[in-house]
Amino acid sequence: MPVFENNNTVTVVLGTQWGDEGKGKLVDLLAQKFDICARCQGGNNAGHTIVVDGVKFDFHLVPSGLVNPDCHALLGNGLVIHLPSLFDEIAKIEEKGLDCQGRIFVSDRAHLVFDFHQIVDGIKEVELGRGSIGTTKKGIGPTYSSKASRSGIRVHHLYEWDVFEARFRSIVANRFKRYGQFDYDIDADLAKYKALAEKLKPMVVDSVAYMNTALNRGQAILIEGANALLLDIDFGTYPYVTSSNTGIGGVCTGLGIPPSKIGAVIGVVKAYTTRVGEGPFATEQLNEVGERLQTVGHEYGVTTGRKRRCGWLDLVMLKYSLMINGYTALNLTKLDVLDGFSEIKVAVGYKFHGKPLLSFPASLTVLANVEVEYKTFPGWQTDISACRTFEALPQRAQEYVQFIEEFLGVPIESIGVGASRDAMIMRPPSSS
Repeated sequence: MPVFENNNTVTVVLGTQWGDEGKGKLVDLLAQKFDICARCQGGNNAGHTIVVDGVKFDFHLVPSGLVNPDCHALLGNGLVIHLPSLFDEIAKIEEKGLDCQGRIFVSDRAHLVFDFHQIVDGIKEVELGRGSIGTTKKGIGPTYSSKASRSGIRVHHLYEWDVFEARFRSIVANRFKRYGQFDYDIDADLAKYKALAEKLKPMVVDSVAYMNTALNRGQAILIEGANALLLDIDFGTYPYVTSSNTGIGGVCTGLGIPPSKIGAVIGVVKAYTTRVGEGPFATEQLNEVGERLQTVGHEYGVTTGRKRRCGWLDLVMLKYSLMINGYTALNLTKLDVLDGFSEIKVAVGYKFHGKPLLSFPASLTVLANVEVEYKTFPGWQTDISACRTFEALPQRAQEYVQFIEEFLGVPIESIGVGASRDAMIMRPPSSS
């Protein structure tokens, strides 16, 4: 794949749908050829699962490229970081035999998530009632709200303790005024963070200088997006979105790198569609098809354990995603989940009140009431998990893949056919 070439640019891996597309597995494969793997946004509301030699690693804050022992990991300024969760995650990774020492770095400009943010997250969901967003209650939204209102606390504040303590007490006092006197021990948390600050100190870097120095040295950099385009705060199905920019724009603002340094942009596409949480979902199948996709695909959230809602692949949504992120190649994942279907559908158009829509609508009222135009394919009904070349796939599976890339106008350069690291078909550019 051409993305392996180091031409002093950054390679980016982004989710094209509502997340859970399998970005972690591709990042794990690509990271074998990269020096640095970085995260640019989000928090531990994201989750990537990597299976290596039968060992399953769950990543939430740490970039999954860390599985490569020669790769360093950076948590960029665009992240919001809950330090207890970060250290717990590192400990669990190390328990499985992965050495993390001296390989994980954290931006001094990243904002911190505190336990009171997580409490407030739950309270806000209760307040919203039936209009709830379906948050993971990890405190992500309240932390980004603090950031936007300029009352947030960043990593560097940990090393200006008087400033840190004053800001901490002030923001908690404000939350008590807004939400009532919920159970929270301020002094105990301050003591906890004084200890965590010392533990974190060796990892803290000026991430802007770190990234740009690496680029100037010609190091190969891989960016791992979290969540996905349809969860973007601006371009997603608002308000049923996350609180950060999950698309290509978030790469630049979340790491401090110029757009001119971005080379390949790989969009990861699940061979069907899933989402976690609330909001309209045009191709959702509330029937036997949806249940089968959920069961065969093991569609449970890595972070929450919640069942994912399932439906057919939506090319209208993907075309919209492509317009914003400008994918140079696609990674199609979980194609094997469709093995048992006698027929497979793909959304190719939307109509509203009988009129075709030109693009994916901003209005959720419109999205919830679109008439979906489908193209139907005969299923291949063959186990493809052992296939390692495109030519080894059944003809009907090949036709399904080819239709997707022709409709979108972007080559599908890799295809996932199973959970393990080696269950990936790599296609030379000339054949895609």
